[in-house]
Amino acid sequence: MGINPIDLRIIDERAANIYEGIIVASKKARKINDDNKIEFNALVGTIPVTTGDDESEDIENPAQLKIALDFDKREKPHIQALQELLDGQIEFRYKQ
Repeated sequence: MGINPIDLRIIDERAANIYEGIIVASKKARKINDDNKIEFNALVGTIPVTTGDDESEDIENPAQLKIALDFDKREKPHIQALQELLDGQIEFRYKQ
């Protein structure tokens, strides 16, 4: 996973100023992260709970591990939000 630099002038073109663009992207990243948490919890909720002793908490559930690994492979929310901002997919306006 390499680091991809982003030209700040491109962000400045998408918003009134660079700081506004960063704030918009960060709010979108929080929204994406919240949606991911809801989806993850819904998927984990469908996994049957194994009953056992209190000492068996260290045993890994393979279905839960698979779901967690799938979510780890996804693009991070801040990168996703910046890409949406750069592609012009985020619309924002000031509160009146």
